[in-house]
Amino acid sequence: MGKAETTRAVVLVSGGLDSAVCLAAARADGLACHCLSIDYGQRHRHELTAAAHIASLLGACEHVVLTLDLRAFGGSSLTADIPVPRAQEHPGATNVIPSTYVPARNLVFLSLAVAFAETRGASRVVIGANAVDYSGYPDCRPAFINAFERTANLATKAGAHAADKGQSAFAIHAPLVDLSKAEIIRLGHRLGVDFSLTHSCYDPTPDGAACGVCESCVLRSRGFAAAGVADPTRYTRTRGADT
Repeated sequence: MGKAETTRAVVLVSGGLDSAVCLAAARADGLACHCLSIDYGQRHRHELTAAAHIASLLGACEHVVLTLDLRAFGGSSLTADIPVPRAQEHPGATNVIPSTYVPARNLVFLSLAVAFAETRGASRVVIGANAVDYSGYPDCRPAFINAFERTANLATKAGAHAADKGQSAFAIHAPLVDLSKAEIIRLGHRLGVDFSLTHSCYDPTPDGAACGVCESCVLRSRGFAAAGVADPTRYTRTRGADT
């Protein structure tokens, strides 16, 4: 086997379209992918079922679901009894951090992903942070991703051993970080991602239908429209509806 075929990666798979595209791209590059999903008590728990389907269909080596119940902390409309807001009229137009921000989520998740990578001998950790997200979420910014990569190499046994050889143990990849939602959808479409399996809604119905009016739903539907790709999502409402 060639080097690319034996390189191992840990991919954070939430069940959303961004992480699905990340996994598809990693598999297309010949990486052996170990998927990690976090059951953190999120209200949109349907994404975990989606993550399992995505990991299986895209050929992951394994899919681990780790339970870490962040409802004990609260502080977010995704983990506490706080209403999920409707999307702003102009998402990303301000630097206001929305209530759907989960305190330090990507900092925690990447730390867990690096620990997982260390046990699997994986040299890459892949996360689906992107430009749309980091307009509102500080833990999606390129500066954070770069700083975390340095930290991961300083704080681990694998990092210490690699440093002795003048090398780095881990690379943190955020391949979508400079892409718009439409560009991500076009990439996934080219890679054959079945977007009907993905889940983005922050406030779904009990049977998993998307609300259609939260920020995640609106960004998703606008992304499909801009990409010129059919949106397979089942929405219960559409932007501008009151009920």
